[in-house]
Amino acid sequence: MANPIRIGVLGAGSIGIRGALAHLTIGDFNDRVLLAAVCDTVPGRAQAAAEKYGAPQWFDDYGDLLAKGDIDAITVGTPISLHYEQGLQAIDAGKHLHFNKTMTTTTEEADDLIARAEAKGVKIVSSPGQMLRPHLRRIKKLIEDGELGTLAWAATGAGFGSYHEKEGVRQGDDILSNINPAWYWRRPGGGPLYDMTVYGLHALTGILGPAKRVTALSGVLLKEREFRGEMFPSDCDDNTLILVDFGGALFAFCYGTAAGSIVASFGSPTFYGTKGSIVGELLNGEPFDFPGREAQAAHGINAALPDYNERHPTEEFHVFEDILQLADLLRDGAPTVSTAEHARHVIEIIECAYRAAETGQTQQLRTTFTPAPGA
Repeated sequence: MANPIRIGVLGAGSIGIRGALAHLTIGDFNDRVLLAAVCDTVPGRAQAAAEKYGAPQWFDDYGDLLAKGDIDAITVGTPISLHYEQGLQAIDAGKHLHFNKTMTTTTEEADDLIARAEAKGVKIVSSPGQMLRPHLRRIKKLIEDGELGTLAWAATGAGFGSYHEKEGVRQGDDILSNINPAWYWRRPGGGPLYDMTVYGLHALTGILGPAKRVTALSGVLLKEREFRGEMFPSDCDDNTLILVDFGGALFAFCYGTAAGSIVASFGSPTFYGTKGSIVGELLNGEPFDFPGREAQAAHGINAALPDYNERHPTEEFHVFEDILQLADLLRDGAPTVSTAEHARHVIEIIECAYRAAETGQTQQLRTTFTPAPGA
C-alpha cells in the first residue's frame, strides 16, 4: 500500500480512546494511518467518539463496520475475551489487525488466528511491543555481552491494585467518561496476568528468548470489587505466582497479584547474574546509556519509543506505536517485533501457569518465536 492505511477503531472504551483515538485525531501521522471509523456496541458511544475525534464513519454493530466501513485494518480495543471471535470475523472480511493485549486467552485460539490470517493474506500486529523500547534492547545486549556474568535468574510482574477503577475515562457522567471496568474482573480474559503481567512477560521473553517450562500457584483472592459505590463480582484469578524455566538452570519469577510489586517497573524485568544486576535502567546501581534516555527521563517511558513526539500524550503511546507498526508493515513491508508469534508464546505461558496451578504439574511449552536483536 502506497497510501495511508484506513483504520477502524473497535471499542471506544478506555484503551480505544487513550491508545488510538486520542492519537489519531492529532493527524501528524496521516501519511501512514488515517482514522476511518469507530465502532462500539454501547448505544451512542461510537457516535459520540466519532464526533469528538473526527471519525468519518461510526457503527454500533461490528458486522456493519466490517461490511460497510471504508477501512483496511482494525485496532481491537474490546474486552480480551472477545478478541478471538472478533479477530476471526476481521480475517474473514480480509481486514488487517492490531490487537491490544492480550491477543487471545488461549494458545489454541492464537494458533487458529495466525493460521487463518496467513491463509487469507491478513497481517497481524499484537501489543505490547515491548522490544521496541530502546532500554530493553540495550538490556538484552548487555546480558549477551556478559556484563552480568552468568545470568542466574530474573523477576517480573505486576500488582493489579485499583488502577482501572481510578482511570479518568471512568469518573465522568457522559458516555465517553463513565466506562465501567468490570470486565477486567471476570473470566475469561480478566485478571492481572492478561492485563498487566503480559508487559513484563513480553519484555522477559524478548530479552531471554522463548521459555521452556512453567509451574505456578494461582487463585481468586478478591471475590468482589467496588467501582463508583457499586460492588461487582470478581471470579478471575487475581493472585498468581509463576516460575518460568528458560533452560540451563536459568529461571524467572513472575507474578500477577492482587496487590504489591517487587520490581522497579512492571514492564521492565530485573536480572541477576554472577557479576551483578540490572534493576530498571541501572546496571549495578549506575545508569546505562540507550537511545532516548533523556526523553524517557523527562517525559516518561513511552517518550523513547521510535515515533513519539511531544504533540502526543505519553499515556498509552505504546499502543499507538504498535498501530504505526502495522501501518508500516502494510505500506512498506517493514518488519516489526510486535508479532503474533511472540504474543502467542506469552499467552501460552499464562495459560500453562493456570493449568499448572490447577493440576499441580509443571507444564511444557510448545510455542516459539524469533526474538529481536539487542542494541
